[in-house]
Amino acid sequence: MKKILVALVLLFGVNATKAQTAKELHETAKTFMRQNDHANAILVLNRALLQDPQNIAMGKDLALSYYFQRDNAKAMEIINPILEKEDADDQSFQIAGLVYKQAENKKDAEKMYRKALKKFPDSGPLYNELGELQWEQKNYEAIKQWEKGIEMDPSFSKNYYNASKFYYLTTEKVWSLIYGEIFINMEPLSNKAPEVKQLLLDGYKKLFIDANLQTAYKDKNPFVKNYLTSMNLQTGIAVAGINTESLSMIRTRFILDWFNENPTYPFKLFSYQQQLLQTGLFEAYNQWIFGSSQNLAAYQAWITTHSEENNAFLNFQKGRIFKIPTKEYYR
Repeated sequence: MKKILVALVLLFGVNATKAQTAKELHETAKTFMRQNDHANAILVLNRALLQDPQNIAMGKDLALSYYFQRDNAKAMEIINPILEKEDADDQSFQIAGLVYKQAENKKDAEKMYRKALKKFPDSGPLYNELGELQWEQKNYEAIKQWEKGIEMDPSFSKNYYNASKFYYLTTEKVWSLIYGEIFINMEPLSNKAPEVKQLLLDGYKKLFIDANLQTAYKDKNPFVKNYLTSMNLQTGIAVAGINTESLSMIRTRFILDWFNENPTYPFKLFSYQQQLLQTGLFEAYNQWIFGSSQNLAAYQAWITTHSEENNAFLNFQKGRIFKIPTKEYYR
């Protein structure tokens, strides 16, 4: 009797497997991938591709699973033919880049990224990853890739992160501050946000080291010149030191002056600051950026004594997605 039951279980198990479509198998594999069980994902995806061998989405997931298993040879075997297909998307090239870099095949990775960008000139992720590859090789042309990514795909956040960090190490303090603040608004819960908030606090200190910003930062484009003109009016406040409170005052006066003097430069970041100022949430916003970096205990105390204002800001922030319009590139 037991043998009959076992046979029936095996029979039904086989039939159930046969009954699964390639789409259903793909969904099963994606569940395994979300659980970081890439060995089982590979097992299922290989069977799914037997049913639908031309399915690019399944091929990408299989290559990615092999990548996470650090089986670069198999990953390349899967992803390289996909890159040759007319309907290969930019994500296919991103996966290939991950595999090439993990295999320390950086020369081919750069060639692949450049080929991909000819096909997808608006892909922010591809510009970002090419820039990161160049930066790893100490090639400072990386900033050109991040800037192009910001220009062509302004709603992709990672280019702002890398460009902000790059400019922080140079004399281009204005763009480090602008790009850093855009990034934390795009990814307020990112594990990189605390790092960028500290960069912003330190960046403002560096910006105001010189008593006259207009003479200290020469040969800038019109947008930066206008920025420095408005910010230069606030140097008197900076004399008392750069901290959360003084930055809140400096940035409030900057926004008021900017919208009075620069109507020809619409800019989402500054419009957002103006909106927060008009709704009474700008102080909470500045505390959110600078408070925890300057003094965590003082920031927590501020939250305790201003809980209503802080909660109003956090609820406001949760209810929106921060994006930069395509025509607001002034670099």
